[in-house]
This record gives sequence, C-alpha cells and structure tokens, in this order.
Amino acid sequence: MPVLRAIRERFTREKPLAGVRIAACLHVTTETANLMRTLRDGGAQVALCASNPLSTQDDVAAALVAEWHLPVFARRGEDRDTYYRHIHQVLDTKPHLTMDDGADLVSTIHHDRTELLGGVRGGSEETTTGVIRLRSMAQAGVLRYPIVAVNDALTKHLFDNRYGTGQSTLDGLIRATNLLLAGRTVTVAGYGNCGRGLAMRAHGLGAHVIVTEVDPTRALEALMDGYRVMPMADAVRVSDVVVTVTGNTSVVRREHFDVMKDRAIVANSGHFDVELDLPALADLADERRTVRPGVEEFRLRDGRRIYVLAEGRLLNLAAAEGHPAAVMDMSFANQALVMEYLAREGQQLAPAVHTVPAAIDRQVATLKLAASGVAIDDLTPEQLRYLSSWEEGT
Repeated sequence: MPVLRAIRERFTREKPLAGVRIAACLHVTTETANLMRTLRDGGAQVALCASNPLSTQDDVAAALVAEWHLPVFARRGEDRDTYYRHIHQVLDTKPHLTMDDGADLVSTIHHDRTELLGGVRGGSEETTTGVIRLRSMAQAGVLRYPIVAVNDALTKHLFDNRYGTGQSTLDGLIRATNLLLAGRTVTVAGYGNCGRGLAMRAHGLGAHVIVTEVDPTRALEALMDGYRVMPMADAVRVSDVVVTVTGNTSVVRREHFDVMKDRAIVANSGHFDVELDLPALADLADERRTVRPGVEEFRLRDGRRIYVLAEGRLLNLAAAEGHPAAVMDMSFANQALVMEYLAREGQQLAPAVHTVPAAIDRQVATLKLAASGVAIDDLTPEQLRYLSSWEEGT
C-alpha cells in the first residue's frame, strides 16, 4: 500500500492528529491494520471495532493488539449483541472523530450515546450504504455533526467499488463454491459502481450476465454495455447465480425463490444482510444444511435446492479477503487525509454530509500514479490561458 505508506511517513514527521481520539468501525483486515497504524503514527489515539460480524480476520485483530498495542474489539462470527457491545466499547473512548463503514457507529451515537455528541468534531463514511443512511439522517434534520462521504471520492468509488468489489465478490463466490462461471448465467442486481464491476468481471470469466435495475438510466447503461436487462422475476427463472449489490432491502424475495431454478446460488455483496429475504426462504424450506463452509442448502417442499452463500452477508469479505490491497490503498489514503482535514477544520463544518475536498482526491490520485511509476502531462501556460479565456472561438 505505497500511497498509504507515503502518508504514514509524513504523518510520523508532522503528527497532524496529535491528541485526537478516533473511533473506527471498519472491516478488520490487513488493509485496515495499515490504516490504523497510519493514524496512530500521526499522533491519534485509535480504537477499532468490526463493521460486519463475518468480516474480521482474527489474526489481524490479535496482531494489532499484541504487536501494535492498538485496542481492537472484534472477532469473526460474533453475534448481534457482541457486535453492538464492541461498538459501545469503542465509543467509551469518547472520540473526537468517527470513521464508519455502514454508519452503525454514527447511528449508535445518535440513538444510544448522545452524551458523546458534544465532543465529536466530525466523521467519515466508507461505503455506499452508510452514505445513504447518513443522507437520510441529514434530510430528517437529526444528524448532529459533519460527515465526509469518503465513498463518493473519485479515487474511492471508481476503483474500490468497481474494480475491488467486482474482483473480490467473484473471489468469494469461487472460493465458497468452486464453481466454473464460464457458460453460466449470472444475474447482478444493481448497476451502480459495484454492479458495473461485478458484471464486467463475471462477463470476463465467460458468464452470460443479466442485470436487474430500478433506475432507467442505469438499466439503459447496462443494456448499452452489452448485458441483458430484465425484471428480477424473469431473471431468476434462468439464472444459475444471483448476486445483489444494491444497498437496499428484500431485493430477492419469496416470489423470486418460488420460481428459481433447482440448485440456484444466491449471494449478496451489499453492506447489510437484508438484500436477500432469508426468513422467507427458510419458511419455504423443509430442510436446510451446511454443505460446504459458507454454503447453506435450502431444500424446498417441491424438491428444489437453493444455495445461500455466507449467510447473505458481504460475500467478498465473509468468503474471501475483501478488496485487494492495491485498491484499498486509495480508499484508506482518502480516510487518513480526511481525518487530518476534519481534525483541522471539522468544527467549522455544518452538521451535514460533505464531499471529499477535491484537493484530497487529486493528492491520492497523484500519489497512486507516482507509486505506479506513471507520469502524466502538465498543462502548458498557453493551455492554461486558453481554458481561462472566452475570447477565442471558431
């Protein structure tokens, strides 16, 4: 992660986060460990908990505590009560800044730990689902401190969401099932940046890709990109694999399970485990059993079998290792620089969802190009004058 390493080297010298307490609720992975080290070396006091019960890499959590003396409250497979107890333990550090992936930390502060709000200067949000939740809070007038939507940075969502999610979701699918995708029909629910990446990568492995959408512009884009587009009720009848990446609830429902092919595989790479209506599937089943690690078979009353991966949770982290480090390098570089920005200017920002400053986006892109050994052109003085003038025409 050379971009984050360059930032850590500067942070070590300058200590821009000296005296700042940061509460982080993120996937506890090797990449996250590098971010935590960067924040600590910048002078921050950091406490970390998991943002998903199945995404924690226990060896990483243990190493952060044993080798780097960073408090971590997470373990793979924790139940709901433990998950929220860990969030409260992180919040017990009385943070000045929050760093979220899914907005559970922010919502817990606003619902259960309102006594902390006076000391919080700002926060950041890593993922699409969390940004949706936070914008809803802002629109309802209940968001009490500024949040920077790291997810919306160009150097985050154009790379992390598209290339990271595209590759890591298929990595999780293949690790869990050992399925050959060539010649299979794969339905991708949602054609945002994550869906675009997933469809692209599935097609590259030889799958016949169907896209389902509710947005006409995105549906048209998927059609123009060469994919079949149809309603979910039609797609599930012919699909071997269905993967949701919408950030919404009940995308695959009872009426869809009713008409799925025998031995269809369903999975989710959206942040929360609500995209697949698993209670409805359980109600349709006479029998359920684990057939491989992370693969549960639901045998329906008519004899059909439907396989659910990773309990309907984030497939790319629950069944694989998440995004490659080269992608998370840019995402977490944004997080580190946003923490520096909020430590400096957070108290001047309104309690709303803010975009990542363009200067941070450009800095991350510049550092990534340099680390990749890629040079680009600069505008000449003549070109700068031309772009800033209006006199010249045809």
